[in-house]
Amino acid sequence: MFDFIGTFLWILITGVASIGGYITMRRFVRGRLRYVDALQRPFVPAVAGVLALGLALPVVGVLPVVGLSSAILFGVGVGSGVATGRRDTKRLPGP
Repeated sequence: MFDFIGTFLWILITGVASIGGYITMRRFVRGRLRYVDALQRPFVPAVAGVLALGLALPVVGVLPVVGLSSAILFGVGVGSGVATGRRDTKRLPGP
């Protein structure tokens, strides 16, 4: 019974963190970083994902429910949110 609850909590926390990172970064890139030219470089989403992974690693050490895979999925969510937001800024009309 407790194994099921732990698995459910892991799925819930990982899903919320990944989807929340994706949505937050997509909105941030589209709204605040629309006119930043450095955002158009191809390595920016990967850098954002690695930095998000680095920020999530201390949380993995503190919370026993989440693991390294949760931090990796959070980093993937953030990186893909930056990539999608960057792609969306190319389609938006200018000032």
